Amino acid sequence: MTKEIVDASSMNRALMRMTYEIVEHNKGPQNIVLVGIKTRGWYLAQRIAKNLKKLEKVDVPVGALDISDYRDDLPESEKKNMIHGQQLKFNITDKKVILVDDVLFTGRTIRAALDALMDQGRPASINLAILVDRGHRELPIRPDFIGKNIPTSMKEKVKVNMTETDGHDDVTLITD
Repeated sequence: MTKEIVDASSMNRALMRMTYEIVEHNKGPQNIVLVGIKTRGWYLAQRIAKNLKKLEKVDVPVGALDISDYRDDLPESEKKNMIHGQQLKFNITDKKVILVDDVLFTGRTIRAALDALMDQGRPASINLAILVDRGHRELPIRPDFIGKNIPTSMKEKVKVNMTETDGHDDVTLITD
């Protein structure tokens, strides 16, 4: 069974609210860069950047981070042969990085993203912006900016649909 829990306009409002919170937390948009975890996190980061452009009249760098080589479920033999290269087209050293993703669940994706970020440089700070926090953490990771808290059971799945990948915007809760 599928149930829509966030519609397109609610998603836009959540992203705008998160944008305001990012500006307030950082006392302005100076020295901020947005890094989205591929794929939907990158699109969300781009939307936040557009909101920052509207609100603060500033262009904030946006990059995409591929964490697939940083997952903790890869065999050790594959990890040893990996070469981690530069993924971002801008320097994050001494920048205020806002790491963006669509759903926060166990925290393992974010752990992998933090490892990937540290291979890119040494940021002044890293804050986490999440569209949907569904709970069930396995690691001590907490978002700084949250679009929506949606408590779920382990039997449920959260699906974020975005125009860029799915042709429409919404968040659905899927029950097996």
